[in-house]
Amino acid sequence: MSGWIHFNTGANAMVPLLLGLFAVCFGLVSMVVKEWLFLSDTLVALLFGATVGPAGIGAVDPASWIDVPSFTLELTRLIIAIQVMAAGITLPKKYLTKELTSLLMLLGPVMAWMWLTSAVIIMLVFRLSFIESLLIASCVAPTDPVLANSIVRGKFAEAKVPQHVRNIISAESGANDGLGYPYLYLALYLIKYATAKEALTRWFIVVVLWEVLMSVVFGAAIGWAARKLLQFARKQGWIDHDSFLSFAISLTLLTLGLVSLVGSDDILACFVAGNTLTWDDWFREETKEAHFQDVLDTLFNFTFFIYLGAIIPWNEFTGGMDTLTTGRLVVSAVLILLFRRLPMVLAVTKLTPAIETFRESLFAGWFGPIGVGAVFYAMVAYNELQDTMLADLRAKEFLLPIVYSLVTASVIVHGITIPLYHIVSAVPNATFAVSEYLSRTPSQPSPRLFGFSPRSLTEIGGLRLPANASGLSLPRHATAIAVRQHARNLADDIVPSSCPPDPVHTPLQASGLQHKGLPSYGSVDTGNDGI
Repeated sequence: MSGWIHFNTGANAMVPLLLGLFAVCFGLVSMVVKEWLFLSDTLVALLFGATVGPAGIGAVDPASWIDVPSFTLELTRLIIAIQVMAAGITLPKKYLTKELTSLLMLLGPVMAWMWLTSAVIIMLVFRLSFIESLLIASCVAPTDPVLANSIVRGKFAEAKVPQHVRNIISAESGANDGLGYPYLYLALYLIKYATAKEALTRWFIVVVLWEVLMSVVFGAAIGWAARKLLQFARKQGWIDHDSFLSFAISLTLLTLGLVSLVGSDDILACFVAGNTLTWDDWFREETKEAHFQDVLDTLFNFTFFIYLGAIIPWNEFTGGMDTLTTGRLVVSAVLILLFRRLPMVLAVTKLTPAIETFRESLFAGWFGPIGVGAVFYAMVAYNELQDTMLADLRAKEFLLPIVYSLVTASVIVHGITIPLYHIVSAVPNATFAVSEYLSRTPSQPSPRLFGFSPRSLTEIGGLRLPANASGLSLPRHATAIAVRQHARNLADDIVPSSCPPDPVHTPLQASGLQHKGLPSYGSVDTGNDGI
């Protein structure tokens, strides 16, 4: 009998098991994690992948059954294409022309600053040449549409971040992911070709003109044709509801294939096609209430970040060379996260109409995450560096460890920023309450704790009885109910809730005293202070 049953621990069993286990368990507590703790799902997925991967319990090792660089390149390409298409679709009517000045500022000076600043830090920390540092820095120059999507959506974003700030972050992350090619290939051609003139000429013709500018033309043409055909099919009644909702995904695959066929920038073309598809707001309004794409995005994001956690070579972070050590990786990550984006965004605030205040600029400057896009460009660079002409290049050994460490740092730091914001916001209130409580002497009969001071039975938790009611006999648990409601009101003051608390029915109301002019416990005006 023992030979009849065989346990399968191969990839075809472990991969769906682990993905399903995470999706089910996380789904059961997703509201707690995302809306109460304000943690990003990408952070949780990355930590889970690291736990089940070779560096953790070793339940799965992708390197044993796939070619990691090739598979990662195509997986990241697909995920980014879907996300930038979604970013283009969610933008308001004719957004790219209305906010052209802001986009040019973020995609021009700001992105160039991110590239050069990251290169200087990498050069100084790891003692690489400036050209090699430019090559690695080009991978982390674009902001990530996947992580940016988790920032501009959700309870915190809807309550605290103005819509125009969310729109410009989405637009920038969608556009600049396709604009990573010019920075990557400029550094690569300067390394590869003998003279700067030859490198710059080839870079301008092949990369700038054909890959970037023509991809915009291709994307606009595909998006315009798709919109006209879709409107015609909808008017004639030829397309059903399910196909209509999945049209954006289908258009993503079509755009990827067509633009790749001619050797142009397929990522940028997907973003332009998505925005052109909804240029008149028709498609966006028609699919506003549909959540099909959100579900698909969530599954893709779970899959990728679990996979990323499993393939990251955590052992390489401990170093194998004098200049590639854990300490240097940490130092570079801290410096790049601090200086890569924030100073320049603050500097150009007045030149960026979409960012109106200093606080909005601070938010947009800090949340420029490094994620899937960086891994994609790292894999493109990795494939290019396999050329025998570049066999002696030191950047080959530094590329993946540096990029992986920066992605990990960004996912962790940006993933815990919002929880830290809530903790820090609550500290002044808690400190004041504790200080006031400790300042009271024992001789005072009614110490005030967290703003609650029941001086007598005529004032309990904000409920004042008339003067002639001071002799009323209250139920024993009335004070406890009042204290509990006051604690709830205090919590809402510290972390405002989007929904007002339910009214509390006290024994006074049940006893009929409410009909004699006594006030009830109404809901609290929580207010809503934006960033």
